[in-house]
Amino acid sequence: MGFFEGSRGRLHYRGREAGGAFAALALLPGSGQHSGHYHEFARLLNAAEISVFTLDTAGQGLSEGDPDRPVRLPELVDDAVRFVAVVRDRVPDLPLTLMGHSLGSITALAALGSARPSATAEPGYRLSRPGEPVSGIGDLAGVVLCGTPQRAFGDTFPPAAPLPRVLAVHGVDDRRAPVEAVRDWARRHDSVELREYPDAGHDLLHERVRGRVTADIVQWTQEIVAGPVRR
Repeated sequence: MGFFEGSRGRLHYRGREAGGAFAALALLPGSGQHSGHYHEFARLLNAAEISVFTLDTAGQGLSEGDPDRPVRLPELVDDAVRFVAVVRDRVPDLPLTLMGHSLGSITALAALGSARPSATAEPGYRLSRPGEPVSGIGDLAGVVLCGTPQRAFGDTFPPAAPLPRVLAVHGVDDRRAPVEAVRDWARRHDSVELREYPDAGHDLLHERVRGRVTADIVQWTQEIVAGPVRR
């Protein structure tokens, strides 16, 4: 366990480091979730020699903040950048992947300056200077997006810097975030690989397909994120 100063007070994160790790993953949870919900996912990644760090968003888990006062997207992005810096300090020699689920995916994309909600989106999801990656988020070895909501793709701008390699995992029957939006986005970005899961919904890491989803993330990390380094 660890804490750092966020945009609305002290934020908690949980670090599960693997012995002999060849890569690390920093996870931004979805709305209403926290680091305690990802024990099984982290255990399986640890067994594959991937260290996992999971953030408690402000107002969730052990982080300070009012859970009834939603955090705005600019604050989420700022907290994500601080979290990534903390993880890099913990594992400076490992290639790092940033993963987001649902709201965490929106946050990751906003930080990268790749896809940002449109100017007509609800106020809490607007960002200024679209298309520019946030300072401090660079040098990621990869990005994993899980259950990315359609509102993340309201306006898509050419990124100011090349995207890292991206793995998007998505349930075909996701009613909260229909798969069509991420399909269209993936087609327009050569660095994005989309893997779809039939008979699966929004919360892939806690559904029946979670073992296959986790195995796909492990394989992708081994081959794409850490492959060049390991070879």
